[in-house]
Amino acid sequence: MLSRKDCLDLDRSDPLAARRDMFDLPEGVIYLDGNSLGALPRNIGPRLQAAVAGEWGRDLIRSWNTADWINLPRRVGARIAPLIGAAADEVLAADSTSVNLFKLAAGALKLRPGRRVILSEPGNFPTDLYILQGLRDFLGEVELRVVEAARIPQALDASVALLVLTHVHYKTGAVHDMAALTARAHEVGALALWDLSHSAGALPVDLRGAGADLAVGCGYKYLNGGPGAPAFLFVSQALQAQFRTPLSGWMGHAAPFAFSDEYQPAEGILRGLCGTPSVLGLTALEAALDVFDGVDMAELRAKSMRLSDLFLDLALERCPEFGRGSPRAAAQRGSQVALTHAQGYPIMQALIERGVIGDFRAPNVLRFGFTPLYLRYIDVWDAVDRLAAVMASGEWRQARFNEVSAVT
Repeated sequence: MLSRKDCLDLDRSDPLAARRDMFDLPEGVIYLDGNSLGALPRNIGPRLQAAVAGEWGRDLIRSWNTADWINLPRRVGARIAPLIGAAADEVLAADSTSVNLFKLAAGALKLRPGRRVILSEPGNFPTDLYILQGLRDFLGEVELRVVEAARIPQALDASVALLVLTHVHYKTGAVHDMAALTARAHEVGALALWDLSHSAGALPVDLRGAGADLAVGCGYKYLNGGPGAPAFLFVSQALQAQFRTPLSGWMGHAAPFAFSDEYQPAEGILRGLCGTPSVLGLTALEAALDVFDGVDMAELRAKSMRLSDLFLDLALERCPEFGRGSPRAAAQRGSQVALTHAQGYPIMQALIERGVIGDFRAPNVLRFGFTPLYLRYIDVWDAVDRLAAVMASGEWRQARFNEVSAVT
């Protein structure tokens, strides 16, 4: 078992240590919730100020051309592409994860006429299931079939049009074998759509290597784009010419400023656009992606696994009251860990008051995210130390920690 001194030594030799200085982190806070909302990169404030005061305030509408606002979705998508193993012309940054999931799932069904089944798993991220349920109810001819993860390969048959899974499970952190499941979907003629919200920026993803057809993901977790940051979508080059979105808005038109009455889809990935892009949101996300410049994702993944292993080792040894809600092997987890306890909510609130920020997911999961760009080994040691103090003192039993907030 590592000592506190060992953790300090690891921080001194950490090749990613200098990245921490690129973030504006509150003094005295150990932030273990980057899997829900990434910390603030220091360059975002100045970049947004320039966009507000100069591009919007001074140049006004001219900035669509002079500041190239019009190409922000494609430009930011191209910046995200290397982080998810995609080509620059296969990714767009736009809309929300939910909206993009609707667009891609509906478009996928059109690409597989005669098939009516969307396959997913119970416990998938709720918005994914809700969107698929809404699509099913709207179309009326679609079946949403949910089966346990272990049964997905067998459940893939000739009736399935689309497999929809989240690469890293939002609650447990368990990682699906993207390449194997995509290959199995293709064996039966189905398409595969992956939600990368808990993967992008946290571990290496290789969409092209896995043969993935479609993907979505959000910009505000490990990509650090800020609360409600625009999401992204991926459509493989092989599908782009046939893909049609049901949300055929003007920005996805072949000539949006021709203002014709009839919709004509743009070439390539641009047909995935819908309405006017969120300029300030995309500007912030574009700036946030600077923290990944020059980062070796394999190196980032190695640190992520060491951090989460250290947390699990220390927490399970010092706090035997907790169950383990994540796979024990680091290679089978994303960059997060789940502990379980019947009183998980008040325990997390007491821990947050001690300066360690994680979050809670009903009914009994305490989630801890590990963002290697700004998290240190000493942070993990000290976080578990404070968690152990919360449990030893029993302070979580205080009534104030049991008052449930709107966001948990």
